[in-house]
Amino acid sequence: MRIRILWPAGQATATLDPTPTAEALWDALPISSSASLWGEEVYFDTPVSVPREDGARQVVEPGTVAFWTDGDSLALPYGPTPVSHGDECRLASPCNILGALDGDAQVLRTVRPGDSIRVERA
Repeated sequence: MRIRILWPAGQATATLDPTPTAEALWDALPISSSASLWGEEVYFDTPVSVPREDGARQVVEPGTVAFWTDGDSLALPYGPTPVSHGDECRLASPCNILGALDGDAQVLRTVRPGDSIRVERA
């Protein structure tokens, strides 16, 4: 499953693994939301609500596509957050891992708070 994430200054594609959360997101596409930033993480609300999966992680690689079950949000880290130790990407709490961005996660630096975000099937 591949998705496209679009915002006013750019776009990215991501490859999702066949997990229950990824499938729930896929079924809900396309979605539109408003971007928020938390350190070097873009996150935004989705209409998906799922439980935390086995294997949920809090420390991830830049470009991980994660689902924050506490906020029903997609989380896209590209660098440290306010709770990171050093340069790690540490999410607010353990998140379901859906897959990874294709290419350099630093493209997310062009997302601004309040930007319109659209996620669609690629």
